[in-house]
Amino acid sequence: MADDPVEIYTDGACKGNPGPGGWGVLLRIAGKEKELYGGEAQTTNNRMELTAVIRGLEALRGRRRVAVFTDSQYVQKGISEWIHGWKRKGWHTADKKPVKNDDLWRQLDALASGHEIQWHWVRGHAGHMDNERADALANRGIPDGRKTDHP
Repeated sequence: MADDPVEIYTDGACKGNPGPGGWGVLLRIAGKEKELYGGEAQTTNNRMELTAVIRGLEALRGRRRVAVFTDSQYVQKGISEWIHGWKRKGWHTADKKPVKNDDLWRQLDALASGHEIQWHWVRGHAGHMDNERADALANRGIPDGRKTDHP
């Protein structure tokens, strides 16, 4: 495992829900930063929140110690608590309905298993500087009708 821990700040945004959406990621390691953002023409806010974390983890090379910061309780509770039951129940919820966004949850689960991750929830739109930066990136990623990804 690489020595320097990584901080990943993520956010998703949507103009309408569903509607055009964007995701944003701020990566920080050893004093260096990288911004990522992108979006989709027709999506939901929850899909963009998940996509942000996925894109952040995809940007890592090798096994890392990671702190992920998200303002989405859906993401934080989903990956920390709910996913274990979903997997036991064949990707169904407690009321036997299919898990929404299971394609993204499965990607996130696979990526997360390759790292040592601490999941942190931060209050959105509350002046947390790095969360505000991720929010700005997510809004920058909202497309004008086409799918986009920007390194």
